[in-house]
Amino acid sequence: MQVYIHVPFCESKCPYCAFGSSDDDFNKTKAYFQALVLDLNFQLKSQNVKEISSVFFGGGTPSAVNAKFYDEIFDVLLPLCTPSTEITLEANPNSASLAWLKHVKNLGANRISFGAQSFFEDKLKFLGRIHSKEQIFKAVENAGKAGFESINLDLIYDTKFDTKKHLLAEVENLKSLAITHLSAYSLTLEENTPFAGKKSYKKDSDSLAKFMIEQIGLAGFGQYEISNFGQICKHNLGYWQGKNYLGAGAFSVGFVDGTRYYAKNSIDAYIAQPMHREKEILSQNELVREHIFLGLRSIVGVDATRLNKSQLSRANLLVENKKLDLKNGKFYNPNFLLSDEIALFIEG
Repeated sequence: MQVYIHVPFCESKCPYCAFGSSDDDFNKTKAYFQALVLDLNFQLKSQNVKEISSVFFGGGTPSAVNAKFYDEIFDVLLPLCTPSTEITLEANPNSASLAWLKHVKNLGANRISFGAQSFFEDKLKFLGRIHSKEQIFKAVENAGKAGFESINLDLIYDTKFDTKKHLLAEVENLKSLAITHLSAYSLTLEENTPFAGKKSYKKDSDSLAKFMIEQIGLAGFGQYEISNFGQICKHNLGYWQGKNYLGAGAFSVGFVDGTRYYAKNSIDAYIAQPMHREKEILSQNELVREHIFLGLRSIVGVDATRLNKSQLSRANLLVENKKLDLKNGKFYNPNFLLSDEIALFIEG
């Protein structure tokens, strides 16, 4: 079983971010983590979980809270983990101190993911980030000192600042960092965020996206999903494979055997009812639709046996036109940038 744990606390709220988080509720941290312990214990027992394959602490900003708050969480998780269990925590360069990194590493974390987003000060300010380029380099250095061998960095591209020259410089910075994985996301103007509707904030350039992906590949990071490169993240790959996972924490989502589970979507409501979940039972058509969408945007591929007759016919037509590859009963997409269009065509 995979486990996602949401930590909704941030030092500041980025204007592009649509994830559930707060920058003024730190006084609720203790109560929140107590609720998390109750929630995790309940779910692991009710789902009869015998082994955890991966854990991902997302947010929010997990490094924004004192590392000691994770002690009890790891006490719950570790008895079900194995030496091969991947345990990732997201962190920001400005808040992930060497002491914080050492503490979570000693607890059992073995992968760290830094929200860098850019190496340019003007772009960082535009994105609402409160760290500097120098702090990115220091954070990666400290992660190595703390003993982390798997280190991810997040970057955002396709902003109004980006040109091929800028993106090339972003990638050049990666070459001097001891990281094993890169997540590179095209800026999305999410609804209900300060960036919503601000079309001038985004280049919306297919050529820039293609250039960015090419340069990342030339830097030695192989692409295995539309936004992810390098040493494969077991947890993320599990999502694309449609594996079951538990979601713990406010705003979290879980998925078990065709049913999606939604936790309370506020910190206060979650603390009051940490075990409460709204359920959504997905139809077979919905499950196939997700399999098509996720499989085409990653190395997972689409299982031909899950397609109906008309979907299979359209997929084979794409193979004939060299838009898809067919290998061992699976359709693979050689160009992840076209994944949405191809998925829509196959669905009909």
